Amino acid sequence: MPATPAADRPGLQPTAFAPLPLGSVRPLGWLDAQCRLQAATITGRIEEFWPDLGPGNMWLGGGVEGWERGPYYLDGLTPLAHVLDDPRLKAKAQRWIDGILGMVRPDGWIGPVQAPDRQAYDHWPVFLVLKVLVQHAEATGDPRVVPAVTGFCRWLRDNLAAVPLRDWGKHRWADGVLSIHWLYQRTGEAWLLDVAAQLAEQGYGWRAHFADFVHTDKTPREACVLHTHVVNNAMAVKTAGVWWRQSGDPADAEGPRRAMAALDSRHGQATGIFTGDEHYAGLDPTQGTELCAVVEYMYSLEELLPLFGAHELADRLERIAYNALPGAFTEDMWGHQYDQQANQALCTVAPRHWTNNDDTSNTFGLEPNYGCCTANLHQGWPKLVRSLWMRAPDGGLVSAVLGPSVVSAKVGGAEVVIEARTGYPFDMDVTYRVVSGAPEPFGLTVRVPGWCEGAELTSPDGSDDLEPGWHTVRRVWSAGDELRLHLPMRVRCERRYRGAAALHYGPLVLSLKVPAEYRLIAGNPDPAPGQRSADYELLSAGEWAYTLELGSDATPHVAIERREVRDDVSPFTDAHCPLRASAFARRVPDWGLVMNSAGPTPESPCPGSGEKEMVTLMPYGATRLRMTELPTVSAPD
Repeated sequence: MPATPAADRPGLQPTAFAPLPLGSVRPLGWLDAQCRLQAATITGRIEEFWPDLGPGNMWLGGGVEGWERGPYYLDGLTPLAHVLDDPRLKAKAQRWIDGILGMVRPDGWIGPVQAPDRQAYDHWPVFLVLKVLVQHAEATGDPRVVPAVTGFCRWLRDNLAAVPLRDWGKHRWADGVLSIHWLYQRTGEAWLLDVAAQLAEQGYGWRAHFADFVHTDKTPREACVLHTHVVNNAMAVKTAGVWWRQSGDPADAEGPRRAMAALDSRHGQATGIFTGDEHYAGLDPTQGTELCAVVEYMYSLEELLPLFGAHELADRLERIAYNALPGAFTEDMWGHQYDQQANQALCTVAPRHWTNNDDTSNTFGLEPNYGCCTANLHQGWPKLVRSLWMRAPDGGLVSAVLGPSVVSAKVGGAEVVIEARTGYPFDMDVTYRVVSGAPEPFGLTVRVPGWCEGAELTSPDGSDDLEPGWHTVRRVWSAGDELRLHLPMRVRCERRYRGAAALHYGPLVLSLKVPAEYRLIAGNPDPAPGQRSADYELLSAGEWAYTLELGSDATPHVAIERREVRDDVSPFTDAHCPLRASAFARRVPDWGLVMNSAGPTPESPCPGSGEKEMVTLMPYGATRLRMTELPTVSAPD
């Protein structure tokens, strides 16, 4: 097992929290059911029928693909296998790991030197491989990893001058720095920091990009370049923060906040993501966002949260993870979209006003538009699970992101196990139950989200009212002790593009549910072994053009209906979603389709016509056709 990382190696800034090794956190309840659904479908079965990840992949010694798709897939398969402790998935991942470690060249390069139709010595896919190897080492202690990562870092040291970063690697250099810093924490070899500095010097200047953000509108097709690419930007949210660890520059520490603010102000969406189909696309809720960008934005936040400990980062991570992530999949998780829309009236093979994507981009299936998301989607849920818990600087445990889970970690030499029992984000309570404690006092830190007012924490020592932020209870924790966090939720109305309203309830975004008719266009809805999964168009089977009616307080009156949160099924389905809402609305008859999407949102106030109706709202992640931003009108006197 590699040496325990030093807390304060010279040359690296101390962090607010420390991530726990992969496998320390396991999902419970609905989150366990969600991860097991993924394991039984797209992640656990895709090698059977998608040639790009089949036995001929170059990362397995074959002649197919050999660029980013194998590493992308493994970057999700590996954490899913370990958060579920699933022997079948572990064996799948191990086969890839063994193949990759068997391809370490004498000069340190890892994997294929040249993938088909690619220039030789592309750093980017190896940066992905390093991330995989780091996770694998943390989970298994595999002694082969540190020498392999060290060897590649030596290759970088000796070759970056002659073979500098280019294209994707130039824009995604922070992913390489993360693995270099991980290695430095374990070996203390100072030359590694010099290699990281070379990557930063050759890499694209994202800090300056966001400090003087000139991409204020939808990108013209002829202006689409790598620094306007949605996935590069989702990855770039973390770049200045990752480099701050080594630079110590306050401007780098401020970089992630500036990046998020720039993207929100010009391209942001109610779910916390930003548009890019597949380049910057503005604020219109009918523009799309690539699924790759969703999972990479989540990963950026998951890396920034332990660096800086800002509770707002966890708030954003929950908003994306509990809305945009599930909203891009079919209920059975066999199919996904390349581009999701906040206002999504239908999903068909047809031209839309994307920046440069094709006519299949918002259909659900195996490989709509392009296969990068098919390979990269797998990391979303398992990396979220890993990030639910972290370690505090004093050795205590931090419930950083809220969700049903169990953590096992050494605290003061004792094995501590704590369960977080909750239906969150669908209910308001989290009960922390100590399964095994420690003889010495330690801190259990919980987070009150920024949207919450009136939070209450009840511990064995009493009750307290809490403000948003971090709160620590320090005591000797014994088996059976409980800590209960109550987070009142209320509907909040956010004004967005053209004055439309987006409704939030806790971390959930509420969308008008549009009934959908599924039309099979390829593949198999319930694939047998060796058969490929299905592709679907979704046609609207109901009305979607409504204006929300405001009450006397100038906000929509929304009634919330709760159901039991089941532990055995995904909650992001029409049948099993434990939360519904209703509101008064009127139809807008002249609001129709434009280029196969909902037309421009009418300016508010928008009177509508006809009788007042009660419409159904659902959590965004439980909808496939939806209207998330709606115009409003005051109720008649």
